[in-house]
Amino acid sequence: MLASRRLGKELKNLKENPLTGIDVVESDGFETWSIDIQVLDTDHPIYGRGQKYRLRFRFSPEYPIKAPIVVFERTPAREVPIHPHIYSNGHICLDLLGSGWSPVQSVSTIAISLQSMLAGNTRRQRPPDDSDYSSKAPSNPQKTQFYYHEDV
Repeated sequence: MLASRRLGKELKNLKENPLTGIDVVESDGFETWSIDIQVLDTDHPIYGRGQKYRLRFRFSPEYPIKAPIVVFERTPAREVPIHPHIYSNGHICLDLLGSGWSPVQSVSTIAISLQSMLAGNTRRQRPPDDSDYSSKAPSNPQKTQFYYHEDV
């Protein structure tokens, strides 16, 4: 009940106050949403050609106490962005989506954070363990203990 009430408010806010470069594509019910994000800098060397990327949000009944499961989704029209913290299977290595989650976060703040993460990237590369991780990872990235490579 808390999740559906909160998600209803978030969806209403996203529709009434759309965010630049962030579009709700599908929000049937309160279990799964699809959102497209786009880097706003049209001159960005990696993401600046009008490319859009699809995020899939899956919500549990414990949302917002528990973080949603968020992955980049490959579709016929959307690729998984190349980024040092985004695996080729769409999993995102971002503290905000795991142990750094707080109920004050929202779908909007996650989408803005990921949009900003892409905008700040200058390296066209995957995480160093992408091949191994992507072939063995569980479908739920929250069941993964991510290794933050730059923290070494």
